[in-house]
Amino acid sequence: MRVVLAEDLFLLRDGLVRMLTAHGFEIVAAVESGPELSRALSELTPDVAVVDVRLPPTHTDEGLQCALAARRERPGLPVLVLSQHVEQLYARELLADGDGGIGYLLKDRVFDVEQFVDAVRRVAAGGTAMDPQVIQQLLSRRAGGDRPLDRLTPREREVLELMAQGRSNAGIAAQLVVTERAIAKHTSNIFAKLGLEVSDDDNRRVLAVLAHLDRDR
Repeated sequence: MRVVLAEDLFLLRDGLVRMLTAHGFEIVAAVESGPELSRALSELTPDVAVVDVRLPPTHTDEGLQCALAARRERPGLPVLVLSQHVEQLYARELLADGDGGIGYLLKDRVFDVEQFVDAVRRVAAGGTAMDPQVIQQLLSRRAGGDRPLDRLTPREREVLELMAQGRSNAGIAAQLVVTERAIAKHTSNIFAKLGLEVSDDDNRRVLAVLAHLDRDR
C-alpha cells in the first residue's frame, strides 16, 4: 500500500515512516511542507495520504487544504489528517464532500500503534476513522433545544459515537459487550430518530450521521 506522509517535525515524521514501513506500507514520499505535499499527491498517486493539518509555509491549515485540493483533483483520494488539537472546522471541511476514505485523528493516537495502523488501513480501504474526541465535541454541540439528537437514549448515543468512528455492528457489539442483534436494533432506532435512511454501505452511513450532527451548527 503506497503512502504519502506529510509532517514537518522530523522526529515524528521519521517515527511514522518506520512504523508504517514495519507494518507493510510503502512510503513513496515523506515531506515537510505544503508545496512538497501538493507535488507528491499529484505526481505519485498514493493509496492513502497521512497529513499533518499544519504545515509550512503558513503553519495554519496548509496540510488540510493541500489534501482537500488533491481530493478535488482525484475524488475519493483517501486522506487521514493528524492534528494536535480538536478543530471542528477542520473535521467539517474534511467531511464536506461526502466521499469516503477520510480520517481525522489527534496526534496522541499515533502512540497506540495498533489503533493508528488500523485507522490508516481503514481509510485507505475507503472507510472512516474519526477521533473519539472529535465525535464527542460534535455531539456536545447538539446539546440543548428540541433537536433529533435529543431523542436518542444514552445507549443509542454510545452506539452513534462508535458508529461514527467507523466501527461495524460487530465491532460495536464487541466494544459494548452485547449481541450484534442488539446493535442492529439500536442502529435502526438511531436512523429512525434522526430521519436518515438505513444503508448497507457502512462508510456512507457514518458520513450521513456526521453530516446530520454537524448541520445547522
